[in-house]
Amino acid sequence: MAENRLDDVFGALRRRPDVEAPNLHAWDATDRLLLETAAGLVAAESRVAVIGDRYGALTLGALATLGISAVRVHQDLITGERALRNNAAAVGLDLLPAEEGTGQRFEQLPLGKELLSGADVVLLQLPRTLAELEDIAASVARHAAPGVVLLAGGRVKHMSLGMNAVLERHFGTVQPQLARQKSRVLVATDAKEASGPEPVSAVEHLAELDLDVAAYGAVFAGAKLDIGTRFLLTFLAEMPAVRHAVDLGCGTGILAAMYARQNPGSLVTATDQSAAAVASARGTAAVNGLTGRVNVLQDDAMSSFPDSSVDLILLNPPFHLGATVHAGAGIKMFEAAARVLVPGGQLWTVFNRHLNYLPALERLVGPTAVKGRNPKFTVAASTKGAAR
Repeated sequence: MAENRLDDVFGALRRRPDVEAPNLHAWDATDRLLLETAAGLVAAESRVAVIGDRYGALTLGALATLGISAVRVHQDLITGERALRNNAAAVGLDLLPAEEGTGQRFEQLPLGKELLSGADVVLLQLPRTLAELEDIAASVARHAAPGVVLLAGGRVKHMSLGMNAVLERHFGTVQPQLARQKSRVLVATDAKEASGPEPVSAVEHLAELDLDVAAYGAVFAGAKLDIGTRFLLTFLAEMPAVRHAVDLGCGTGILAAMYARQNPGSLVTATDQSAAAVASARGTAAVNGLTGRVNVLQDDAMSSFPDSSVDLILLNPPFHLGATVHAGAGIKMFEAAARVLVPGGQLWTVFNRHLNYLPALERLVGPTAVKGRNPKFTVAASTKGAAR
């Protein structure tokens, strides 16, 4: 394997437009171990698919070191998609060589047949949840080449025997490899023939809200009601009825659906950086008869929204970036809210009580009032001032 070339690629990677910080990295030891494992399996004519590439380490590493000319890749997060394109341009791996024609050396595709059809080798950064792994494993077994080899890697501390069990439902052989640098690869072969229809989102009825919720495997909290969202919803009657409201980081779209139901004259946009979340929120709106009143959009912190275009934003921000506890995601969303809100518009936020977000909300958005606290969460309403 061309270690020097791989080091060159990894050394050039950045996370932008995602949050960047000294303790946040664009690649990890799992990326290297997956590529080293793939080196013994991939030939020039191999058709390679990548799933879960965070910022381009797997895609660009494969192109740089495995002797292949093109890769198909699926990334759930729009920030990952954009980071891959940025990093590809930076290392010169965005275009095919002239003798092979023009166009992208990698193709970014949804999880499914177009991504996986004919794939001989699939490289996977193991996802956070077993439900997401179930969706991925089923799709690989259903659509990839009959002899496909799935290399599923992760950090040992985040892996579980449940992952082996999920893979064994879809593959005849699952072989854990020796761990190295606190990472491990599971090699899954002998894909089982898929039966029945394509998997669809799970739909559950939340009796406490009288709401049906759709959820794909990759979405946070599944079809359940996150406890922070539950607390924020207790203040729904106090939130103003406005022309345009946004559920930022919408997940399954529960906040958007409940606000739309409470305020039938409002336009509501549900937006998230996750493709699975967007598909889930769209499903939630549909099963509750709200399709015409809740628009759903995949975006990175409302980057496509004009300045001063939204009257109200509802936000339950994450406090993890991947597996790392970090306030950067919340701060990025507060900055986005300050830009997008109209003067006098409000940001309603729920966050863990141990997070010192109130000074940041005051500084970035405007005057902030604590609306309520319970033993775990704080709910605050921030009003954008005219001078901001």
